[in-house]
Amino acid sequence: MNLVGDNLFFLLKGAYYTLLITVISMCFGLMIGIVVAVARLKGNRPIRWLARGYVSVIRGTPALVQILVVYYGLVDYGITLGPLTAACAALSVNVGAYLSETFRGAILAIPKGQTEAAYASGMSSWQTLRRIIFPQAARVAIAPIGNTFIGMLKETALVSVITVTELVRSAQLLIAQYFVNMPFYLGIGAMYWVMSTVFSWILGTIEKRLSRAY
Repeated sequence: MNLVGDNLFFLLKGAYYTLLITVISMCFGLMIGIVVAVARLKGNRPIRWLARGYVSVIRGTPALVQILVVYYGLVDYGITLGPLTAACAALSVNVGAYLSETFRGAILAIPKGQTEAAYASGMSSWQTLRRIIFPQAARVAIAPIGNTFIGMLKETALVSVITVTELVRSAQLLIAQYFVNMPFYLGIGAMYWVMSTVFSWILGTIEKRLSRAY
């Protein structure tokens, strides 16, 4: 009996939630990352310290602990989040810290002369960022952002501990039903590989187009 094939729809549903969590977390993480990167580069001293502290704490603690803090820890303070919401919130905060460093490095890679020329032409700081710095920084950052996206796709497996029925959790439920491990683990491994390969190709195509555009 082909256990994976017979339960493919159930596993695909888990893959859907894996992709959903990945996309939502990356979208919010991108926004957090941009804000924190700009805060570290353009903010006053307290803002820079706050942004640096956020990055240090998030990068210095395991993502699993962060997920548990959001899902279980906040309950102590009367804040109860559903498993899917908690998963997206925790992973958004996590990936935002890493993306902030990606954006900060990309912004710093832009020659200072371009910023000075923009100021000399009468542009404000915000106009310079929006029209000059961000478009070029996006091209520099696209490759590491792609790697972070693929890493996040695989890191969603951690949210199975808070009962989110993503791909790993789906496999665990089937294993508990059939008392067989290897087919399901190999099956979800293949599904992760396919998703990672497809997204690598998509991001590679985007990177090539951005390179031609600039």
